[in-house]
Amino acid sequence: MPAKVSPIAPASRFLDLASLATLRGMRFAPRGRIEGHYAGRHRSHQRGGASEFADYREYSAGEDLRRLDWKVLARTGRPYVRLYQDETDLSCTLLLDASSSMTFGGRAATTKLDYVQWLSTAISQLIRDQRDRVGLGVIADGLTDFFPPTGLPSQIAQLQAAIEALQCKPQSDLASGLRELFGRLTRRGVLMVISDFLVDDLDAVFSALRLFRHNRWEISLLHIVHPEEERLPEGLAYRFEGLENDGIVACSPAEVKVAYERAFEAHASAVRGGALATGCEYWRISTAMPYLQTLGRFLIDRNG
Repeated sequence: MPAKVSPIAPASRFLDLASLATLRGMRFAPRGRIEGHYAGRHRSHQRGGASEFADYREYSAGEDLRRLDWKVLARTGRPYVRLYQDETDLSCTLLLDASSSMTFGGRAATTKLDYVQWLSTAISQLIRDQRDRVGLGVIADGLTDFFPPTGLPSQIAQLQAAIEALQCKPQSDLASGLRELFGRLTRRGVLMVISDFLVDDLDAVFSALRLFRHNRWEISLLHIVHPEEERLPEGLAYRFEGLENDGIVACSPAEVKVAYERAFEAHASAVRGGALATGCEYWRISTAMPYLQTLGRFLIDRNG
């Protein structure tokens, strides 16, 4: 009987392999020890002896040449590295906010959602290329999509297709979506929450994130901000329309400029403070910065 072949999703329009190649040699590394199922290249929580051999893995460009097994190279003509019991594979889950506030783009062509789609697709490809596992959760009115972490190219292509097809909903419940995701993930790893965090109850969000932290998850919050959210545009009169059923306000920006900008900075400070108090890594990311530059800085910071 012929083997069953799963269809592979076509390449996402948000996947730019040529541009991503500029980050070749940079790796998505965990901050500390992680828990894994397979031999990989990251430090594990499991305390096997460092000298206890576990497996071989094919060498990837940019790795430390001292890890090569030269005897295997001489015998087979192919480069392999030796892996030990205290090394494992990385499991990273991307959690994306699909609330309507993410469709904001101001006068620019690129919305916050577009930016997240480019950034999260690049992250998923980077993790795939380093032979680790990546999963996806999408939150609108709860957890609307879920792809368990995988390293299979065909499944990662389907995950990227889901990112491409993201549709925002008028309102989101980030806290309940996080709690549902916690119940569906069976193995701890790295959780990346990518959102503008424009929610009614930030305390509920950080309460849900503490579930992951208590279970020793590593969490990075990527706070997506559009420049026209930080500073109101110049003009004589504007109509401000809420994207999540918040109504319409007509006014002059000069009338509300100072109060608005103070309120926005207070919101951003609350997100950052809550993240740090919960033990999460916090990044404030402006859509004015090219997504590959953002990703490059993120990777450099994580690799020390």
